[in-house]
Amino acid sequence: MNRTPAPVSLAAALALPRMPGRSTEILIDGEMEIRFAAKPSNGPQTPHPRDEFYVVARGSARYRVEDRISAVGPGDLLFAAAHTPHGFEDTSDDFCVWVVFYGPRR
Repeated sequence: MNRTPAPVSLAAALALPRMPGRSTEILIDGEMEIRFAAKPSNGPQTPHPRDEFYVVARGSARYRVEDRISAVGPGDLLFAAAHTPHGFEDTSDDFCVWVVFYGPRR
């Protein structure tokens, strides 16, 4: 990236068009992709081909990685290695996360 983009507020991210249960693109730079998901799908996701982390922006949920479950809330940082089963359960109505995929596809 040749220049620093403007900040993206939570309000601006919530106003972006998106499909229910899906994330929307915020920015892509090389092997990094930043997305935003408001009320992501409940339950397991299809494992992704890249490492991924989430930052909880608002709300609460349970985050499952393989057989481990953790209660999560605003400000929490979550990680899922490439090809690892993971997902959110029991999400609050206002639950939303910043999503960052990075590194090469494996």
